[in-house]
Amino acid sequence: MPAQLPKTYDPKGVEPRIYQMWIDGNYFHAKVDWTKRSFSIVIPPPNVTGQLHLGHAFDNTIQDILVRVKRMQGYSAVWVPGTDHAGIATQIKVEENLRKEGKTRHDLGREAFVELVWEWKRLHGGRIIEQLKTLGSSCDWERERFTMDEGCSRAVREVFVRLYEKGLIYKGSRIINWCPHCATAISDTEVEYRAQHGHLWNIRYKVSGSDEVLVVATTRPETMLGDTAVAVHPEDERYRHLVGKTCVLPLVGRVIPIVADSYVDPSFGTGCVKITPCHDPNDFEVAARHGLEHVLVMDGAARINENGGQYKGLTREEAREAVLRDLEAGGFLAGVEDHDHNVGVCYRCDTLVEPIISSQWFVKMEPLAGPAIDVVRDGRMKFVPERFTKTYLNWMEHVRDWCISRQLWWGHRIPAFYCDDCGHVTVAREDPTACEACHSAHIRQDEDVLDTWFSSALWPFSVFGWPNETPELKYFYPTTVVTPGYEIIFFWVARMIFSGLEHMGDVPFHTAYIHGIVRDDQGRKMSKSLGNGIDPVEIIDAYGADALRFTMVTGNAPGSDMRFYHERCEAMRNFGNKLWNAARFVLMNLHVDTWELPEELAMEDKWILSKFNRLVPDVTENIENYEVGVAAQKLYDFLWDDVCDWYIELVKPRLQGGDAARRSSAEQVLVAVLTGALKLLHPFMPFITEEIWQALPHEGPALMVAEWPHPDERLNFPVEEADMERVMAVIGAVRARRAEMRVPPAKKARILVVTTYRAAFEEGRASLMKLAGCSEVEIRETPPEDVKGLVALVTDSAQIYLPLAELVRVADERARLEKERRTAETERAKLSAKLANQGFVDKAPAAVVEAERARLDKLDSLLRKLSDSLAALPPEDEPS
Repeated sequence: MPAQLPKTYDPKGVEPRIYQMWIDGNYFHAKVDWTKRSFSIVIPPPNVTGQLHLGHAFDNTIQDILVRVKRMQGYSAVWVPGTDHAGIATQIKVEENLRKEGKTRHDLGREAFVELVWEWKRLHGGRIIEQLKTLGSSCDWERERFTMDEGCSRAVREVFVRLYEKGLIYKGSRIINWCPHCATAISDTEVEYRAQHGHLWNIRYKVSGSDEVLVVATTRPETMLGDTAVAVHPEDERYRHLVGKTCVLPLVGRVIPIVADSYVDPSFGTGCVKITPCHDPNDFEVAARHGLEHVLVMDGAARINENGGQYKGLTREEAREAVLRDLEAGGFLAGVEDHDHNVGVCYRCDTLVEPIISSQWFVKMEPLAGPAIDVVRDGRMKFVPERFTKTYLNWMEHVRDWCISRQLWWGHRIPAFYCDDCGHVTVAREDPTACEACHSAHIRQDEDVLDTWFSSALWPFSVFGWPNETPELKYFYPTTVVTPGYEIIFFWVARMIFSGLEHMGDVPFHTAYIHGIVRDDQGRKMSKSLGNGIDPVEIIDAYGADALRFTMVTGNAPGSDMRFYHERCEAMRNFGNKLWNAARFVLMNLHVDTWELPEELAMEDKWILSKFNRLVPDVTENIENYEVGVAAQKLYDFLWDDVCDWYIELVKPRLQGGDAARRSSAEQVLVAVLTGALKLLHPFMPFITEEIWQALPHEGPALMVAEWPHPDERLNFPVEEADMERVMAVIGAVRARRAEMRVPPAKKARILVVTTYRAAFEEGRASLMKLAGCSEVEIRETPPEDVKGLVALVTDSAQIYLPLAELVRVADERARLEKERRTAETERAKLSAKLANQGFVDKAPAAVVEAERARLDKLDSLLRKLSDSLAALPPEDEPS
């Protein structure tokens, strides 16, 4: 006899045990096997500082679904896990802990601080990995990597040296984005732009040797301390006579030139703009074209430096107030107006980013961007959904050189060594002991570290051992797919593409499956400030990992954001419970140990087998096309509706009857359909499916390594499937009408079925008797001559007649219908008056008005239905 399942499903007891079984079986590990096709995914490495959030749960559920399917399809499927050292985030975390002790990293020194971070990583860095395991992630944990492990660090250094030797990495003074809070440079992609209500101040600049005044418009008066020119458009007639002359910088007294540059928008403000090369990227370009002086007026903390004169030491906010106060006192302030504009903030800490000129390391992007554009245009690498192709190409076609140096201690230290004697810079794969130019031993390494994304960009090949030509690298690269959110297309996807092409000569993956972000139930992005974050570990604790996983993918389309509702998790837990209860019922009625196609199949058997046989290629194709949400919904509908609500109910009489052959065939079909459906559902809900499968008759050690289902021509029964659907439609119509008339379930009645599909309904007679509450079923091809006192129903293939008096007292039914009609008429009158009110129609949102009109249509339909039902009633009760 098959094993029995406990009465209730307990995720807390089952999930850890099942996961350990998978680990013990070594089922997650993939080997290089040239007799098999390879499938590979590298996990978007979460920050080592982090803990699981709903975005991780969403992303990793998708990856786990894909890799579990391929594993069951016979691929050598690897999912490489790992974590990112997360330079800024990790350093800030450790520094915060130090501050609680009244210390800074400078008190420890670089070497001791870095060792402290490593120790912190050893203590806390595995938390998110353990949380990923509670989600059911089937990663190949033997291959777990860290972006600063020995192999990845070697790959990073090799790439830096190669790019430097090719002239694609250089050091120079350029305008960069500086985060005063993180105290480091950040790249363009790490800046988020947000709308801000501000002001436009108009400041008078006196033209030298003249009574003329230029009125300059600016949103940042504090940066005027670093102005080195005023610019106008070359075709602006108002100022053409002043081009080439000079003016005097208010408060500072510095004489600066007036230049003509097409960058200036004559319609913005007064058409005159101040040029501050050290604090604005556009001004930096203008300065380069005109050979203007650079005056940096802020330090790394965004305070005014010595070049700001009397304002030295003030924060930029304090400096703005002081400068405006002095401008007004000196008669330089010509006016102020409201002005909405975008400001850049650090994506990590939300601090206002300060554009400053700084000496930094850069990757020259133009030579790398070209091939990365080509592979997407020619289809060698594709985005799903395709609309993100345009997003990617637009960014790559306008990409600027990538600032890769960060003023941190934690990270990959830049392998550049400066000679104190001759000034030569040595960039080498191994730490040098002397200058390669003059052989002096007086050399020192660059203090900066590389942008975290520099190492992440190499992830698809560094995790497989590059720069060594390992068997894993040859077999698993290029990887198959990557599954990032759309917010890191520029941070990560683009950089992986050009890095893979440059260093491997091939794309890093064939497909980028882009998903959206998880929002709260009001559609808001989850954040600490809003206090609307949801801990997935708490969700797992409450509902189980399977319920969370199924919630994350059901109804979700690629590239679209999803709203998270606790109610959906509860619904998916209920789905799991329904599946569990169905499996318990099957096991309690099971007497077979294997599955064989029975020689004799009833119509309902052929129906469910045929439905399942069509489900297999549908779900498989959906997953192949990355439509995991569509596949999940089809599985939900099949199991909930077709298997649980219909087939099990249809075969209960056979399971509990005395005909051994009919009982056996029902058991065989139940095992076949349930086992097959569990295989299809397993990648989505791995724990509960494995637990049920282990109890059912099966072959092999585990469901997760069982063979993925294939369509079977023997199970195609299109005629019987259609016939059974006809019978089910009649059952559904009768049930609905009985419920509408509030007929007690125990009350049976005769029904008359008029149909041209007589054979189908004859075979379905037993099902009609059992599920439609019939005392007798008459099947004929012509309708009765006298339909008085009969309730008529219609489906696509039949007319059904029910004797009303056998179901309800006519007087009671008439009273009920008349009461419903009065209620509907009252509601309709109110709604009609509301819609006749032009004030409501004009002022209410269009969606509200449309919804009210739809309600009116429904009420009209209900009233017609009630009138028809009343008209069909006989004049007086007949004996039941």
